Amino acid sequence: MNGVLYGVGLGPGDPELMTLKAYRLISGAEVIAYPTLERGDSFARSIAEDIINEEVEEIAVEVPMSVERGPAQAAYDLGATQIAKRLREGKDVVVLCEGDPFFYGSFMYLFSRLNEEFKCEVVPGVTSVTACAALAARPLTARNEVLTIIPGPIDEAALEVRIAAAEAVAIMKVGRHLPKIRTVLDRLNLTQYAHYVERATLPNQLVLPLSAAPKTAPYFSMILVTKGNDPWL
Repeated sequence: MNGVLYGVGLGPGDPELMTLKAYRLISGAEVIAYPTLERGDSFARSIAEDIINEEVEEIAVEVPMSVERGPAQAAYDLGATQIAKRLREGKDVVVLCEGDPFFYGSFMYLFSRLNEEFKCEVVPGVTSVTACAALAARPLTARNEVLTIIPGPIDEAALEVRIAAAEAVAIMKVGRHLPKIRTVLDRLNLTQYAHYVERATLPNQLVLPLSAAPKTAPYFSMILVTKGNDPWL
């Protein structure tokens, strides 16, 4: 019989935010897989490193950081081939995913290549959006408000249209797009309602009003905008 593929959410970075199910699957895994930067470290593996069995077999899926889709797709093809080999041998494979596997998670690309042949189970994790809201002490939404989640890399015009139409906003993947996002929020007179969170739940996290945030941001950063609505009234 084939093994089972598990996509396991690890949460935003703090190992204590892993679920009990994630802990059980990872600590008992025979084979684990995880995304890593090309010839670099794996953030996902670093979250779970203290509970990974020393005897476990590891598959590193090296994903190049490129705006071109081709190289990343080739990396997922190779990773899926390596994982499929273990599954056909009857071994379960646990794929480590920072955050939640199906919320901007790289696991979805492996899932799409493997779920038709193999049994797959997705274990949800704490998302960076909810973690950032907790750290900023700002409820994301109240009553009938609609939360809009926007990836920072979209172009400036589209970004402005979506923010202007939204009631509450979470802007993800800020990174090098911080100046553009700041410009849009200033133009919409929303900077005073914006909160900046960098590396949420990690020891070097940073939580500030956007007006006091650094001029540059890492990829793992987020801006929350509540548009001045008092969520407690």
